[in-house]
Amino acid sequence: MTMQVTFAWLVWALPFLGALLVPALAKLSDRARDHGAVAFSLASALSSTALLPALLGGNVVDEQVDWFLGLKAGVLVDPLSVFIGTAVGWVCFLIMVYSLDYMHGDEGLTRYWFFMNLFIGSMQLIIYSDNLLQLFFGWEGVGLCSYALIGHWYTDEESRWVGTVGEKVLGLPQAYSPSHAGMKAFITTRIGDVFTLAGLFLVFAYSGTFEYLKLASDTSWATSLHASGLLLPTMLLLLGGAVGKSAQFPLHEWLPDAMAGPTSVSALIHAATMVKAGVYLVARLAPIFFILPFTEKADFFVAVALIGGFTAFMAASQAMVNRELKKVLAYSTISQIGYMMLAIGVAGLSTEFIEGYVAGIFHLLSHMIFKAGLFMAAGVLIHMAETKYMNEMGGLKGAARRTFFAFTILALALAGVPPLSGFWSKDSILAAAWTAGGGWVTVAVYLAASLTAMMTAFYSIRMVGMVFLGRGAKEVHGHDAGPRQLATYWVLALATLVVGLVGPFFEGSLLQWFGAYLGYFGIAEGGASSLNVVAVFTSLAALSVGVLLAYPFYVLSSIDPVSFVRGSPTLSRLHGFLWRRWYVDALYYRAFVVPLAWLARTGYMTVEKGFFDRVNDAVAAASMGASSAIDWFDRNVVDGAANGLALVSRVCSRAVRRLQTGMAQTYLFAILLGFLLLLFLLVTYAGGAT
Repeated sequence: MTMQVTFAWLVWALPFLGALLVPALAKLSDRARDHGAVAFSLASALSSTALLPALLGGNVVDEQVDWFLGLKAGVLVDPLSVFIGTAVGWVCFLIMVYSLDYMHGDEGLTRYWFFMNLFIGSMQLIIYSDNLLQLFFGWEGVGLCSYALIGHWYTDEESRWVGTVGEKVLGLPQAYSPSHAGMKAFITTRIGDVFTLAGLFLVFAYSGTFEYLKLASDTSWATSLHASGLLLPTMLLLLGGAVGKSAQFPLHEWLPDAMAGPTSVSALIHAATMVKAGVYLVARLAPIFFILPFTEKADFFVAVALIGGFTAFMAASQAMVNRELKKVLAYSTISQIGYMMLAIGVAGLSTEFIEGYVAGIFHLLSHMIFKAGLFMAAGVLIHMAETKYMNEMGGLKGAARRTFFAFTILALALAGVPPLSGFWSKDSILAAAWTAGGGWVTVAVYLAASLTAMMTAFYSIRMVGMVFLGRGAKEVHGHDAGPRQLATYWVLALATLVVGLVGPFFEGSLLQWFGAYLGYFGIAEGGASSLNVVAVFTSLAALSVGVLLAYPFYVLSSIDPVSFVRGSPTLSRLHGFLWRRWYVDALYYRAFVVPLAWLARTGYMTVEKGFFDRVNDAVAAASMGASSAIDWFDRNVVDGAANGLALVSRVCSRAVRRLQTGMAQTYLFAILLGFLLLLFLLVTYAGGAT
């Protein structure tokens, strides 16, 4: 095993080790526990960074060890794993550093650090695994950790809830406690996980392997699945798992409510881990599916593109109206993940697979940087203003000037303002969709992506204006973040600026690195990076429209948005539709949660209370009756017989005791009397017998 590949094992093993050691470090001191947990995340990031030569050279290295039942565990070091693993490692490290101040004094810090390290290790296990089964262990790990961390404040104080307490849609409350939100995320993503498990075992049943490289080198398994009519269902099952983890429609509703967890957890889930896992799985499988000679692959990529495009549009529309700062960022995450899915989908519909593929990966990095920074800055702002609602903030620019500038840079990157990274990565996605030539599908997703870009610009400006400009409903008494917290999201703000300044060159490098990687699958490398005039025009037009629509309402404050919307019945109805989450969440509760809850209550009342409790009561009553009868028998028969025998024994004892006089003549008289009685009996009965 080479030293380089050793680092690939350490990338995910070190955070696992950190998680195991956190309780022991906690016994030494809080400082040892906190800094020890952060140190393991740093070691993981450094280990992944040591693998960068594999990215630059386009190398593919698979190292395996024996596992069980003839299966092998292994790590796959290639441009995809190294690029995403290194980005994940460093963003996670910054979030861990941020947590030192943000979570300071929290009662559950040992548990928090344990699950944070376990989360990082599980995500890196997903990234560096060389087979689907090993990936699934990490897949389940991030699901478990998301449940624990979203519900970190499981005592469910109302101040920790997400949503507005008292609001209802279709008669159902729209505010959720941390424990409820954690369970919602766990169950929803488990639905997708069932799809993943079914898909990977179908692949194994027809191929005899879970390993990516073997699946790519010998596609006879796909031929067998195709002949059985199971190729497309298998692909879609694997996609279903990615849809659940990456919060894509229709399994997206868990993510907005995941904001009930600590902001550092939100940054970890929505920027660096969890939601990127689904994108990674699709990106890992896309080259394998693309080289298959069957038409089902086109249907798979159509599904990926349409789900991504629709999700991007739908979530962006909800971000335009929501008032909770973290929820706006959550809807933005769903939308931006949709962009990535869209890009990989159009890659599979194009002859130039690499363009859409690299565009999706480029945007994954870009989004990871600016979204992690936005969440961390949002945590500071919410703490300062003592409210999660943007309309109650306002005027924070003066009190949090350093955070204001960092937040604004990151928000403009989200909006796609040149020359920040978000502009180039979104432009590359639009360019890939425009040149894909996939018929109505690419036209539809190009339109969805363009409208999403406009809405993203709108809610980004709206967010900055509502938080920092104007005057909020509350007085701000807090102060800006300390140097350590500021450094974490300022590093990310500068990173999005640097990546933006070298955007076209960086994209060109990605095309070169991943061109060599895709060549391993027999996919043509494609040409060099070049600006697409139509895509650039669309990006700038969407940006301009979004900014111009938001500017008078939220920057100049010359128009009151509430009065403006209420003044138009059409806008008011549209606002209500978007505010109510397209009614999807409420409909899910009505269709699934409410009936199941009713069934559970009915089952409890009918089966548990109506049958088992009655049987238990009857058995208890019979037991009590039998016990009473046995008690009567014991007291009156057994005890009576025992007492009677004792009485007879006592009487006999007294009678015999009276014979014990202690006088010798009395004893001689008794002996003589007994002898005479015996003689009488012998004479009488012996004579009769004769």
